[in-house]
Amino acid sequence: MATIEQVKALMRMHFEDNDERFRTIALQIAAHEAKIGHAASAREIKDLVLSSKQTARRKVIKYSGKYDMIEQRPADAAMSDLILSENLEDRIKRIVTEYRKKELLRKNGLKNRSKIMLTGAPGTGKTMTASVLANELGLPLNVIQIEKLVTKYMGETSVKLRQVFDCIEEIQGVYLFDEFDAIGSDRSLDNDVGEMRRILNSFLQFLENDDSYSVIIAATNNPQILDKALFRRFDDVLDYAIPDEQQIQRIMIAKLDGLVAEDIFKKQMYQYMVGLSHADIVRACEEAVKYSLIYEEKITRKLLQICIQDRKSLYQFREA
Repeated sequence: MATIEQVKALMRMHFEDNDERFRTIALQIAAHEAKIGHAASAREIKDLVLSSKQTARRKVIKYSGKYDMIEQRPADAAMSDLILSENLEDRIKRIVTEYRKKELLRKNGLKNRSKIMLTGAPGTGKTMTASVLANELGLPLNVIQIEKLVTKYMGETSVKLRQVFDCIEEIQGVYLFDEFDAIGSDRSLDNDVGEMRRILNSFLQFLENDDSYSVIIAATNNPQILDKALFRRFDDVLDYAIPDEQQIQRIMIAKLDGLVAEDIFKKQMYQYMVGLSHADIVRACEEAVKYSLIYEEKITRKLLQICIQDRKSLYQFREA
């Protein structure tokens, strides 16, 4: 049976809207019940905790009024869906671990990594990382719509930016500023205007003063044009790259294992895909599977190569 201290802790976490800590205490009670031989009670408590966690992840918050520049998106990507370098995967896991231990860190005068910069080419996993973090932490994924945030009216963007950070403070979640270079470009650029400098200054101030329990992510394909003052305001900067042969192999296995003959999983095929992004390789594999289903044909090396070439031709079109 729960002690009075545990009951008080549960009530405190409920009224503080700290779902993660509430679930932790509930699981501690379940462990105690199991230890004293109350297996059925322990199992019921665990089932309630797990089912409530899934419900929380599915909960959709509709933003309106002053928060209309924030869009909530599904966060259904798992850590196993991310196929990155070992170093990047470890650093993402560290963000998750620190968040789960955030109360312990705060009690000792420290703060978990909660302000993350993601840089790298399109299609290399930046947006998926935001989805994975939200899913792993059981938080909503909120995307800041830059086109609604940045307006032509002087002073309005800074007001909207303050509203975004008000929401970050009020509603715990993962907040993604995608295409961040739209507001984070270098203040010294010749074509910069005073209003954009003020917007960036406001962002830097809001970011530095943020002490919320949310996770703030800024993603960009063009880190070279960002203001240098930005980088030291973030707790971590993760740089994403085009997948190497080993990562290509892992992507192919994840998408095609059990659907194709083993002769497709060869070094020559991996080499043929070098230069494509994670998203392009996934799309090529999915196109091969679709063709196979529609025309009732086996996925051969030739078919997969055609799908890969289709993706490569898109880059030729862009360059033209």
